This record gives sequence, structure tokens and C-alpha cells, in this order.
Amino acid sequence: MSHLTDIAIHENAPRRIGIVESDARDKTRKVVIAFSVRHPKYGKYIKRRTVLQVHDAENASHKGDRVEVVECRPISKTKSWVLTRVVEKAIGSV
Repeated sequence: MSHLTDIAIHENAPRRIGIVESDARDKTRKVVIAFSVRHPKYGKYIKRRTVLQVHDAENASHKGDRVEVVECRPISKTKSWVLTRVVEKAIGSV
């Protein structure tokens, strides 16, 4: 029995929606969450992004998909988010 089958997700855990940037690894996806922030001095909006390593147990998502991820306990050194659902499939993906 794998230690990954019993990943408990709290109902109030932080949830984010992002785009899958890479699906090269097995059961791991690189998800990018893009946002913009206002510069404190000049007021111009600046693009920023957060890159998350996400656990995808069923390999359900592919590059370009919009997915919902939720924070969980640390699974590995870099993974502490798990994929909950694919919100929107990428155009042209199967």
C-alpha cells in the first residue's frame, strides 16, 4: 500500500486554479498560477507567477489544461499540492 493513497485534504485548505506547464514526469505536474500586482511606488501593474509542483495520481491532466489544485501535507521535497480536478481541457488535447 502506497503512502500516497491516504492524502487527507482539509475542507478549508487553500485552493488555486492554474495552467499545467509541464506533464513530462509521472504523477507530477508543473502548474503556473499567473497574477498581477500593483507596484507600490509607480502604480503600474506587474505580471507575476507562482510555479507549483502538483501531485496528479491518475495522470489526468496534460500540458495547457486549466486545473484546480489544493494544498496538502508535503508529499516530497517540492510537492505539497494535489490536483483535485481538471477545470478545462486544452484546445487540441485528447
